[in-house]
Amino acid sequence: MELTALIDQYVSHRRSIGMRFANEPEVLKAFCRAMGAIDISAAAPEAVLRFVAGSGPLTSNWHRKFSVLNGLFRFAISHGYIERSPMPTVIPKRLPPCAAYIYSEEDLRRLVAGTALLKSGPGYKAYIRPETFRAVLCTLYATGLRVSEVCSLTMADVDLAAQVFTVRNSKFYKTRLVPIGSPLASVLRRFFDYRREFPMLDGTDSAFFSSRMGTPMTPYVVGLTFRKIRARVGLRREGTRYQPRIHDFRHTFAVRRLESWYRQGADVQQLLPALSTYLGHVNICGTQRYLSMTPELLREASRRFESYAGVEVRDAR
Repeated sequence: MELTALIDQYVSHRRSIGMRFANEPEVLKAFCRAMGAIDISAAAPEAVLRFVAGSGPLTSNWHRKFSVLNGLFRFAISHGYIERSPMPTVIPKRLPPCAAYIYSEEDLRRLVAGTALLKSGPGYKAYIRPETFRAVLCTLYATGLRVSEVCSLTMADVDLAAQVFTVRNSKFYKTRLVPIGSPLASVLRRFFDYRREFPMLDGTDSAFFSSRMGTPMTPYVVGLTFRKIRARVGLRREGTRYQPRIHDFRHTFAVRRLESWYRQGADVQQLLPALSTYLGHVNICGTQRYLSMTPELLREASRRFESYAGVEVRDAR
């Protein structure tokens, strides 16, 4: 069986059993391009290893590609297309997860200003309009939504009068309502007025944040565009090869929310389930990995502890 036909069959199978399988096809398409038009039985272990390893240093992408291809070849073996998997037998140790980058308001301003590079010029037309990407960045910063969730929003899902998003069939096949604050609602109203200038974007089913051609954006393109803008504005951290990611906006939202609750004197432990629900997690354990300790969060937590300790000292007297 040809590799392209096997990939199509495999993707259809995974989705037919209820798997979302949204990002894996990108890896499989890249693998197909690297291998060329070959029969699955001709996939040599050396060529597979070259694709999995890539040309740069070891990153978590090694294990991601390995996992996707391992599933493909196991599927091929179970259907009798091949007898033995060409996957690497020596698997490097996973690298420790990179620390999330917590964006400041100044970082957001720099990134928003950097969207100017998306303007069209002679011989160049950016896939995403600057106005659209500015609204996307503000939405990610203010809501902590997943990039895939932002890309999936339609006109029917955005109620600016009630200041609420309807996020449908997200990562865990759940639909939830996501309230938004007045500052973001104001930004999106201005974006909506701009959006009206393009007739091809009409219709309740059309993507709220669409490409220049009126088609829905993909997380891959949004991430690629973000990396270009981040590099252009010089936003980076020294001493590590892990640079700020677009997914770090989700971490930023969670941390900033905790800081705000501490400043307000709220019962953070009691409010954590609400944060988990807002972010679309199954339980609090899924939220904990987003709660990076920052100097601001440590300072607010220390103040809370000092206030409690002071009360206990006074009571002891």
